[in-house]
Amino acid sequence: MSCPGSPGAGVRAGTTLVSDTLGGDMASLPVEILLGIYLGLLVGVVPALASWALGFGFKYFTGVTLPGFAVAVLAIALAGVSGGLLALADRSITQAPDAERIVTAIVLVGMVSMYAHAKGDQMGAEFPKRLSLKQLREQRLSRDVVELIGGRDEVRITVVGEVADMEGYPPLSEPLRAEIRGGEWTFPADLRIGELEERLEERLRSEFDLGDVSATIDERGRATVVAAPPFSGLSKRVADGRHAVSVDALLPTGLARNDEVTLLTPDAQVRGTVVSANCADAGEPKPVETPDEPATDAEKPPTAVRAPTTDGGEGRLTVAVRRTDAQPLLRASTAKVVVEPRGTRREYELVSLLRRAGSRFRRLTVREDGALTDRTLAAATVRDTYGVAVLAVRSDGTWHVAPAGETAVGAGDELYAVGSRDALDEFAEAVA
Repeated sequence: MSCPGSPGAGVRAGTTLVSDTLGGDMASLPVEILLGIYLGLLVGVVPALASWALGFGFKYFTGVTLPGFAVAVLAIALAGVSGGLLALADRSITQAPDAERIVTAIVLVGMVSMYAHAKGDQMGAEFPKRLSLKQLREQRLSRDVVELIGGRDEVRITVVGEVADMEGYPPLSEPLRAEIRGGEWTFPADLRIGELEERLEERLRSEFDLGDVSATIDERGRATVVAAPPFSGLSKRVADGRHAVSVDALLPTGLARNDEVTLLTPDAQVRGTVVSANCADAGEPKPVETPDEPATDAEKPPTAVRAPTTDGGEGRLTVAVRRTDAQPLLRASTAKVVVEPRGTRREYELVSLLRRAGSRFRRLTVREDGALTDRTLAAATVRDTYGVAVLAVRSDGTWHVAPAGETAVGAGDELYAVGSRDALDEFAEAVA
């Protein structure tokens, strides 16, 4: 019988208990190894927890990673083997009748403790230092849900669970609820969770005319939606100072809500914005807007939401026009429809030119220990070192467009940089 202070007292006590349970006879080598594994798992729980706590605590509070070997030695000592791994050189252990069992247990305790320490260190590095709702909203989605769509990284947002009714508003209709639940939306992968939630709410309002909506997105791109039904139908889509007028017309294919059109009547030309349109095809109306009627087949799964357009042909068009232009349309029995171009937005033209030249935009948030933290752009030699150009810096809500070399950058500032994909990746790894 070993004294409590003797080498291997804890492990020997467990070995004695196992031997007494199994009859105390010497077993073959495979059985001894199995008993050692059982014994190592039995006495290694507390050392593993201690190893995890050490790894997490040191990484979280100091940013220092403890050597895994040192943690394993400490864990084996906690398991009851005096001196940790030095027990493997102790003759009282290595020459004992149950040496195989004890050595197996020691090795297993060391392996489990090193694994627990590695996991604790990893969690300490990833866990937010000061957890708050604002920080959670500023996080980005997990890289696992990022997809390469059309040559760029995007995330696909899907609605999970039931679409809940917003308190204080009437309940949603079941067809509308099913359409929201069955939809999916793609957004740029570099958006923060808070920005994704705002974008999704805006899309839901515009596509379903919702009275109000609130969306919550987790790190896996799964959205929980609370929504209120549309407050009104046509009147909500007509801007102030405009009037909605319906006319019969030959409608072009692909006409969609909010398109700018010119209606030609015998005595006037009227410009307006499309509110809704129905094409008659073999007596079946095909509306631009999403229908609110209940689905005829309750078993039919909801389809993904797409921008509704007309199929072309004779139909009826409702447009929002100025008050003075309403009378000519009311007098006309039919009208000709000409779709007006909206032109190309200059910022999109710039992005297209940069992409054709092999350059990309990227928004980066400077980290605390990054290469740019508390330095000026000139001191960091951003263009020469990384091959990118910083177009703007946003610091504490203040914008610095085309910043000078003396512009200082601090942790948490946002940089808008342009360069090749590889150069931006290298720049992001160094500063963001």
